[in-house]
Amino acid sequence: MRVLVCMSGGVDSSVAAALLRREGHEVAGLFLRGAGGLHPPNPPPGAPRRLPRGCCSAEDAADAARVTDLLGVPFYAADFSEEFEGLVEGFVAEYLRGRTPNPCVLCNRDLKFGRALEYARALSCDRVATGHYASTGERRGRAGLRAGADAAKDQSYVLFPLSQEALRTALFPLGGLRKEEVRAVARELGLPTAEKPESMDLCFVPGGDYREVIRGRASDAIRPGAFQDRDGRVLGAHRGAALFTVGQRRGLGISGSGRPLYVTRIEAREGTVVLGELRDLDARSVTVGGWNPVAAPEPAPGGPPLPGLAKVRRGHAPQAASAEGLGGGRVRLCFGDPVRAPAPGQAAVLYDGEGWVLGGGWIESAEPAA
Repeated sequence: MRVLVCMSGGVDSSVAAALLRREGHEVAGLFLRGAGGLHPPNPPPGAPRRLPRGCCSAEDAADAARVTDLLGVPFYAADFSEEFEGLVEGFVAEYLRGRTPNPCVLCNRDLKFGRALEYARALSCDRVATGHYASTGERRGRAGLRAGADAAKDQSYVLFPLSQEALRTALFPLGGLRKEEVRAVARELGLPTAEKPESMDLCFVPGGDYREVIRGRASDAIRPGAFQDRDGRVLGAHRGAALFTVGQRRGLGISGSGRPLYVTRIEAREGTVVLGELRDLDARSVTVGGWNPVAAPEPAPGGPPLPGLAKVRRGHAPQAASAEGLGGGRVRLCFGDPVRAPAPGQAAVLYDGEGWVLGGGWIESAEPAA
């Protein structure tokens, strides 16, 4: 089998390629070039042009090339800068709308299992592999997606929007491994990325502060506004609603309230950031759009709800929920216990009790529990 492996220059994708090579597959490595050069086009005067700390830098490309050279497999670097530019513009636009985006999900859907899949066909490759901690398989007559064996590293949440075609093409060699096992394999094989630290930042965010990207690309669209409580009382002033996200506590610049305050809602059109107490972040349900049915059909309006365990962000522990159909790719996820700080723009993913993804979509709004 011919497999195209998306190589980020990190240990995970390196081991994925090595394992497939060891299994006897014909492997080629593909580095997605583009994100490492995306800086704000017009940074503020005196702002440093720092290289991103995430993946896709020149150093990462060199590491990916070194690994493929060691494995004796072809290496390609595709210029996806135009596509990355679109991701960044969409990222900024979401914050300007008062939403909290997740560009990694879109990168997986549109690039790693979108454009890269086209590239694989051009190279006569049968499958596309990555270093994600997840697995695939047949489930209820459909191509299924399952959480990785390492719960702390599981990445099925950021893969939920993959189409049935993409899931049938995808290979995730690390799905049954834990992180320490992956590093052990890398050391055993002498891979140059064995001890390379993980990249925790978004690849296009210099220094890890997403607000730098917003200021650099949309400074004219950022307007001062008011902090208010849920009853509309003004608590202070802020420098721009796009610079905040639901659940945020630090950096509000509000003092004298006598209690911790959190961002509970962002009203982008009015430029208002609503603050409240921790309990005000709890929601009993969320409305989700763009639902992608994976291991189960989309629940029908008026039909029986689809039970499962839901996550409203990657680090969220799954909790009991049921999906009620609203029609048109929209569902309402109702939780047995209130869920903390679901943010519009983030993904909500529903699993069964065995870790299979039933479906997922994008949070549009939340119903407060209080």
